Amino acid sequence: MKLLLACAAGMSTSILVKKINDAALDEGIEIAVQAVPVTEALEIGNAWDVVLLGPQVAFKLKQFQETLNVPVAVIPSMDYARGDGEAVLEFAHEMYNDSK
Repeated sequence: MKLLLACAAGMSTSILVKKINDAALDEGIEIAVQAVPVTEALEIGNAWDVVLLGPQVAFKLKQFQETLNVPVAVIPSMDYARGDGEAVLEFAHEMYNDSK
């Protein structure tokens, strides 16, 4: 699965990238994860399987859903605040499986 994380500048979600990669390794899930600013995510999002937005850019959700042809959602606020890579991975994996 290819997972793209987007936030205002790509910095806060970059912390989640390592935690998601660690969780995927522990669970034996093959994944590619990248964090980018929302402006870049709109340009490259269709090349990914799932796009997740940081809660601080949740207001962009509708624009992403109308622009991209892949599943897009907002990372649950508590998972984001805790940096819970395992929960975010599970959330993304469910979206990926539901889109097949």
